[in-house]
Amino acid sequence: MNKTTEKISKETSVIENEDSKLSVCGVMKDNAFDIIQKLESESPSIFQEYSDLYSRYLHSIQDVFGTCSLTEKQYFDKIGVDQNTLKIFDNSLKSVTNILKSQIDLSNSFVRTYIQFRLSSIDSWDKYMHTCINIYAQSFSRIYQKNQ
Repeated sequence: MNKTTEKISKETSVIENEDSKLSVCGVMKDNAFDIIQKLESESPSIFQEYSDLYSRYLHSIQDVFGTCSLTEKQYFDKIGVDQNTLKIFDNSLKSVTNILKSQIDLSNSFVRTYIQFRLSSIDSWDKYMHTCINIYAQSFSRIYQKNQ
């Protein structure tokens, strides 16, 4: 999208240099591009900060379980829990873990598919709009030629 913005900006700056008067389209374009550029410049840092936040959150949870595990290990080792019971408990937790990992994979797959769908939709819309703009420009050019 950034390349498209730059291309349109360069093309329209040639037109603006020819006629330095303000125009409705020029004013709207300049302000729209300022907003788009601001969003484009902020997006990477926001995504990185969200990623950092999520990683820190997961790390914190891992630390809690690690600390609790060390403390509880001493307690449960002294009790002497039956090994067969521990194996059943381990198998049970592995089943739950596998289900959760599978759900995470399904969730990630859904999000990726959704993003691909949205990207494809935007590409289709973009192609459609370029076709409309070309038709508009050709029509406007014909009207302009007839009026001269």
